[in-house]
Amino acid sequence: SHSWCPAPLCRGRALPAPPPGPACVVGRPLRWSSSFSQPGPTESDPSEGQVFLSKSCVKRLLEITEGSEFLRLQVEGGGCSGFQYKFSLDTVINPDDRQGQSGGARVVVDVDSLAFVKGSMVDFSQELIRSSFQVVSNPQAEKGCSCGTSFSVKF
Repeated sequence: SHSWCPAPLCRGRALPAPPPGPACVVGRPLRWSSSFSQPGPTESDPSEGQVFLSKSCVKRLLEITEGSEFLRLQVEGGGCSGFQYKFSLDTVINPDDRQGQSGGARVVVDVDSLAFVKGSMVDFSQELIRSSFQVVSNPQAEKGCSCGTSFSVKF
């Protein structure tokens, strides 16, 4: 039973490709830190690995966050297109987290997820039947699904 990629397979590539067939990380948070994070602080190029917040996202975050709370964006294996976005409110910053802020609202993405969402915009969409945070215009995504929570990656 392949519940995880064998380590040598995933090493030394910027974005490990899942093997053909079912994804090897279904339903688990993506943790590939050994593959492409260098030891020590990796504050290299500020434009590399940035996530942008729309005005409606900033406005909504300022309404719902208190104190040290921020929006956490994670990418997990699963969903109808191979990967899915997961949003949550959090207060704990981990060593591999990267933070961004806009207008007082903060978003935090772990370095592994950041590889899948860098250059994206986080938006807050309010529709008649639901309101949700969404990742829009993700340059790393090849195709998304209509629900807006799932996507596949360009290789």
